[in-house]
Amino acid sequence: MIYTCVVVDDEDLARRLIENHISQLENFKVVASCQSAIEASKILKTENVDLLFLDIEMPVLTGTEFFANLIQKPKVIFTTAYRDYALDGFELNAVDYLLKPITFGRFFKAIEKFLEQQQSKIETPSEVKEIPKNHIFVRKDRKQVKVFFKDILYIESVKDYIKIVTPESNHLVKHSMTSFEGLLDNRFVRTHRSYIVNANKVIAYTKQDVEIGKIEIPISESYRNQVQAFLKG
Repeated sequence: MIYTCVVVDDEDLARRLIENHISQLENFKVVASCQSAIEASKILKTENVDLLFLDIEMPVLTGTEFFANLIQKPKVIFTTAYRDYALDGFELNAVDYLLKPITFGRFFKAIEKFLEQQQSKIETPSEVKEIPKNHIFVRKDRKQVKVFFKDILYIESVKDYIKIVTPESNHLVKHSMTSFEGLLDNRFVRTHRSYIVNANKVIAYTKQDVEIGKIEIPISESYRNQVQAFLKG
């Protein structure tokens, strides 16, 4: 079996190094090499990709933000020059996290992890077709309460909790924003380190904020390009 790979990194040398590592593997093939997450998103719409090598720190849209917003997620190995991003990568169920400069030995170890996961899927096939989720269960008053994505207006970080705001009620859940973002579908976009909004509920926006009903939610400078591209698209 041939496993198809896409390499995403804004640095030419970093991409070429990973491409060279992949070329030494018999059953792996690079189908695209991309300079940005936006470029990679176009490839994922046309190619059946098994494994994504994704740099975290990229302009406009970071690797973790991009991957969290994908509905159909291939397996991913995150790459970065910054050790501090490891937790974000693993919260998104990454196969592995590679710290640059990436040696072939460390790269091969990540590939072995990927192959182990693929073998596990073969040995325990699912007889039930997976249905895309349109909801999430959150704990409230000792019960797990179903909250539909379509009903969520926005999500706000409140210290160690997140607040899920709907027209009917709010739900306070002990969860990190980054990992919760990975549970949502592609109607949601992060506008600020403390806010995620349902783009379908946005009635207007500026460079500084988005409006949901009478509520103004800030757009931070680091997320501005991502939000504007998302809403225009």
